[in-house]
Amino acid sequence: MADGRLADPPPARRAGGGHPQDEVEFEAEEYAPRLRLSRRGVLVLGALGAAVLGVLTWVLFLSSVLDVRSVSVQGVQDDRLTADQVRTAIGGVGSGPLARVDLEDARRRVEAIPRVAAAEVWRGWPHTLRVKITQRKAVAAVKGEDGRFTQVDAGGVSFATESAAPEGVPVVELQLSQQAKDVESVITRPQLVQGAVMVAARLPAEVAQRAGAVLVHSYDDIQLQLSGGATVRWGSPEQSDRKARVLVALLHQKGTNFDVSAPEAPAVSG
Repeated sequence: MADGRLADPPPARRAGGGHPQDEVEFEAEEYAPRLRLSRRGVLVLGALGAAVLGVLTWVLFLSSVLDVRSVSVQGVQDDRLTADQVRTAIGGVGSGPLARVDLEDARRRVEAIPRVAAAEVWRGWPHTLRVKITQRKAVAAVKGEDGRFTQVDAGGVSFATESAAPEGVPVVELQLSQQAKDVESVITRPQLVQGAVMVAARLPAEVAQRAGAVLVHSYDDIQLQLSGGATVRWGSPEQSDRKARVLVALLHQKGTNFDVSAPEAPAVSG
């Protein structure tokens, strides 16, 4: 330097160009104490975990702490099917620890009840087994030769036979023509009943309530008897959805005889 003094040497740098302070921090991190469990500590923690799991398993599956204390039933719509009937069907499956209840078995037992179309079963912690049912709904009552009435739902499932037909449900009655009897080996009576039930299932609610009977003379000759004395010539079960829509429109017209056997050319008379 011009004043004759020597300049201080630059601070020494280590390989890689790092600052000494950075090196100190790196070494501090490298030698920071780490938490390590001894073998005994690991064994103790494992034993504690196993004990907790064992207690939970015992409480859930073996003890009476979480036993089923009630069976709650939803979806019962009338006195022909009661909650007690559902509970009886479940039986011993719905007892003991709630966690051990076989839900699928309970569901199958409930659905085996003729008036039940479907069921859901689930756990309602801590003590309730919950059941939700969908009851079968009659769309027709088929009059048998013994004068009794078998109720049939929209899926064609027969689920109850009683001495009287339910109110507001059309009665299916076979009044076969000679021609229908002659071909009975081809189109059987059960098939004719099935066709009539299909017709009843397609009727809108306001028409079904007025339809006292569904008379089957042959496969192509089905007739509805409405309250007030009106009759509907339905024809075959084919195109029943379309025929139902046409009939609803026709009923706004005056008449006692309605023909929807050919829905593209309906007629009213009387």
